[in-house]
Amino acid sequence: MTAMLDIRGLAKSFNGHTVLDHIDLSVPRGSTTVVVGASGCGKTTLLRIVAGFESPDAGTVSIDGRQVASPQRSVAAHRRGVGYVAQDGALFPHLTVAQNIAYGLPGSARRREVRQRVAELLETVSLDPSYGPRRPHQLSGGQQQRVALARALARKPVLMLLDEPFSALDTGLRASTRKAVAALLADAGVTTLLVTHDQEEALSVADQIAVMRDGRFTQIGAPQQVYRQPQDRFTAEFLGDCIALPCTIAAGFAECALGRVPVQEAVGDGPATLALRPEQLRATIVSDIAQAGSADDSHGLGTVVATEFLGHDVLLTIDPAGDNGLIVVRQHSLNHPTVDAKVHIEVIGSGVALK
Repeated sequence: MTAMLDIRGLAKSFNGHTVLDHIDLSVPRGSTTVVVGASGCGKTTLLRIVAGFESPDAGTVSIDGRQVASPQRSVAAHRRGVGYVAQDGALFPHLTVAQNIAYGLPGSARRREVRQRVAELLETVSLDPSYGPRRPHQLSGGQQQRVALARALARKPVLMLLDEPFSALDTGLRASTRKAVAALLADAGVTTLLVTHDQEEALSVADQIAVMRDGRFTQIGAPQQVYRQPQDRFTAEFLGDCIALPCTIAAGFAECALGRVPVQEAVGDGPATLALRPEQLRATIVSDIAQAGSADDSHGLGTVVATEFLGHDVLLTIDPAGDNGLIVVRQHSLNHPTVDAKVHIEVIGSGVALK
């Protein structure tokens, strides 16, 4: 699949502080790539350079095979064929909602076509047509953000740039809106680059995910691959809850507090850190002390010291036998072990060994 967006060696500094450190990124045509990272890691600067609001100190940006940015040359933002939605929406305060959305439509469109298209776009972002006559100051922050998204979609861009587009929405609406927007962009074949600090959002909408730290990408790949096979501890811990246990690698297995656990890829034997996801562990109540004392030389045994009920799931904080620190297990909440229960922790699947 050819790349709609191709970034090579991109670098940017402000007042001597490196924000982007010679990064590469290729976004396949018609797909969604999500850049995820903490605030200040360089996500928004990357988006602004692609959009044409900033110029790079080094490297190039190409859209649909055409170079649009380099230190020597920059194509004007409005000539790049991109749609851009900023964190705050950036609506025109003197225009109505309908006029804001219509601003992105071709000037040759007839009035009836404009009204119909505005109504369609409002429905797409879950707003009633009655919002059309309102002004931006009469809307909540989440509603303003949805109008900004509708305005960007009106241009039918070849590349959509989204900067934390759902951050102002409440939890329920955020999930439904991002699902609707992702489906809309996919159906329209619009290539999308989205930046966010929300790991769940990144994993749920991305075809490709790029984890950023201090202006560099720590890992780029399919969401399941990056989540299940992180290449370093930062990526493992940033993309979700992670259990990191000291271990010794030998012949493709990790010997740790939970016993002998297979690792996904061959790494050199010796000391390492075993990374597991909480959902890979299952805690089962040990019926009596005799059984507890005989189970695998105390490997995987522990005591529940805290529980956190999450509805469908429960988080169990377990103090394992030996001086190994606390372990958090996420499992189904039905008949779950309670505080002070003696449990055996089973590992499901394989872990990742990090040197």
